[in-house]
Amino acid sequence: MEGVARQQIAARGRRLEYFTIGWNGLEGLVAVGTGVIAGSISLVAFGVDSFIEVTSGAALLWRMAVDADAESRERNEKLSLRILGVCFLALAVYITFESVSDLVGKKAPQHSLPGIVLACAALVVMPLLSRAKRRVGAEIGSRAMEADARQTDFCLYLSVILLVGLVANATLGWWWADPLSALIMVPIIVREGLQSMKGETCDCD
Repeated sequence: MEGVARQQIAARGRRLEYFTIGWNGLEGLVAVGTGVIAGSISLVAFGVDSFIEVTSGAALLWRMAVDADAESRERNEKLSLRILGVCFLALAVYITFESVSDLVGKKAPQHSLPGIVLACAALVVMPLLSRAKRRVGAEIGSRAMEADARQTDFCLYLSVILLVGLVANATLGWWWADPLSALIMVPIIVREGLQSMKGETCDCD
């Protein structure tokens, strides 16, 4: 009976990951597209983060599809975490370079109403998705699922900062709020990236 219950929970986890891939794929396309048009580094960074969510979801689906012993599952979960770590660090490098370049060059982004709407939508969806992932991760004892839930939380943090930067630029004319908003997230991204590269989880519930 316990095995059946675990399979049902795992199936729920797979459905969450399918939704994550679909949502973040669309979110990434919209964010990167509108970000390129508006010249907004925070929007582009948000879109890239959404694509990392797609990578995270795909890695989790792969891990959950593997029917192996405890040692193999542990090895697969560490590999999934390292994949996330590489993505985090690559995003941190990209944001740092582009943000500093925009600040030094005083590159002012255009206003982006679609970006504001997108950020507001993420503020609604991400907390619900993260909560559901944490529940599944706790029930089946998956560190990779819990790490994926934290990545969803991170997407939520990014959406808050994205919204602040976009609104400040649109209403107050603070062009520098856009690259600064993206730059503020770099230390957190690096921390998460390094922990994932080591196959660690953080006590940040």
